[in-house]
Amino acid sequence: MRAAIYFTPSKNDPLTLRAAEWLGRDAFDDRIVRDPDPKIDVLVSEPVRYGFHATLKAPFRLADGTTLNDLDRELAAFAQRTQAVALGTLAVTRLDSFFALTVQTAHPRLLQFEEAIRITFEPFRAPLTEQEAARRNPQNLSERQKANLSRWGYPYVGQDFRFHMTLTNSIVDEDEAAQVAKRLHSQFNPILETPVVIDALALFVELEPRAPFYVHSRHPLQSGMPSQGLEP
Repeated sequence: MRAAIYFTPSKNDPLTLRAAEWLGRDAFDDRIVRDPDPKIDVLVSEPVRYGFHATLKAPFRLADGTTLNDLDRELAAFAQRTQAVALGTLAVTRLDSFFALTVQTAHPRLLQFEEAIRITFEPFRAPLTEQEAARRNPQNLSERQKANLSRWGYPYVGQDFRFHMTLTNSIVDEDEAAQVAKRLHSQFNPILETPVVIDALALFVELEPRAPFYVHSRHPLQSGMPSQGLEP
């Protein structure tokens, strides 16, 4: 079993509904929400398994002596003392070779938020195995990302953290990428004028290797003006 700490909007949020329609699956109840569409399904085989989300602490096996209930309780307590993070509007973006929804402006507090989550929940993470580390293709990482992988089990933290909500697999063909971009803009642009707020933290769970992740729990953050800092 692996757990992950993600942001995902509420089950009935228009963004969640649009994303589930695109991916074909609702991670809240592990429900298929549309008929198979080979042209889309081949594009979303990885993001559909993880569910619609933004990574805040990447999937990890639980450390010895910890349980899912322990993690869930600590996540609930963290959410109760942490304020929501306003992101502004999102946009369909091509990151490297895949498409995602991303923030349009820099948010220093978002980096503080990621850091606080990463540090607070590190005691729950079991060390990576050699096989798990190898799957991150360390030969393609920068030295800082390799150090992140060794220290935190994930290369894209701290200065390398990028808020994104993945929508496709890697797409290397430029003509295909242009066609996919048009479909994504058509799917998401009607709702992207609405600002997004990280208003809750979700605990996602993968029961066994390659099983789909599902929403185990979702804990609301405190509303109101952002605080000046976050204490892990």
